[in-house]
Amino acid sequence: MKFIEFTITTTAEAADLVSDILWNYTNYGVAICDVNDVIELIEKRRDTWDYIDDKLVKQGEDVLVKAYIAKEEAAAADISIREDLAQLSKNAEGNIVVGSLETVKREVEGDDWIEIWRKHYRPMQFGRVWVCPEWIDHEPGDGEVQVKIDSNMAFGTGEHETTSMCIELIQKYLKATDTVIDIGCGSGILGIAAVKLGAEKAILTDIDLVAVKSAEHNCKLNGVEDKVVVAHSNLLDDTTVCGDLVVANITADVLKILSRDILKNIKSDGKLIMSGIIHSRYDEVVATYEALGFKFIEKRVNGEWIAVLAEIEK
Repeated sequence: MKFIEFTITTTAEAADLVSDILWNYTNYGVAICDVNDVIELIEKRRDTWDYIDDKLVKQGEDVLVKAYIAKEEAAAADISIREDLAQLSKNAEGNIVVGSLETVKREVEGDDWIEIWRKHYRPMQFGRVWVCPEWIDHEPGDGEVQVKIDSNMAFGTGEHETTSMCIELIQKYLKATDTVIDIGCGSGILGIAAVKLGAEKAILTDIDLVAVKSAEHNCKLNGVEDKVVVAHSNLLDDTTVCGDLVVANITADVLKILSRDILKNIKSDGKLIMSGIIHSRYDEVVATYEALGFKFIEKRVNGEWIAVLAEIEK
């Protein structure tokens, strides 16, 4: 099967927003390629590599977001994607630097890149949690849990820093009696991990139908569908849903929007994990939630990303 690979040039700050746009037009794959990840790897391995091209070590600002769209659907998608990117640029003006949003296309063989990607994907460990693609057999050790993810479906597989920090914070602060809410659940990885770590119940919500289907599929794959509710909705439309631990791995702008109604969906003495925050937006996110009465307990940093744990006393 032939695909058209769309490559959008943007910034780290806007990469997830561009990715969300592209997921509207494909179920086959979206990848974020950040040169800063390459730079970080190079710096960590300077002592073990004989030669490094210094051109690679210059701080990069551009991020490439790639999507793979079936060739027969690409022409129509191209028009819509460009319209969506133009709207993103307009909405972001004065708030987010989105970069050039230059779009480059090329034809690729779908089976080739899927198989190559699969060969290089390996189980990942985050504390007691192993995230493993469904096509790899892996046995977790004593006291460990495994989350199986069908990575042919849309959304995250756990390798992104924002997701891994959420998993680490869930492990640290989750109680066995907790109801966990994951806002913008994507693949469902965080809610599934919470249940496997002992949460009594998890409620997963997303406004993207593809994400909802992906999360439902992965819940069945992990055998946790009896403890998980997946909803195609904006959580804040339902004030009857309250969580002991609320997780929002989104973006700074969406987190600020979420703040308007979050108190309706978190219990007294509840905890809130927020991730997807870049350094330049951290202070404003903290200020927004401190004004609501949240107390920030823990901050984690991984590369350009920040995750936090905050508590509320109503």
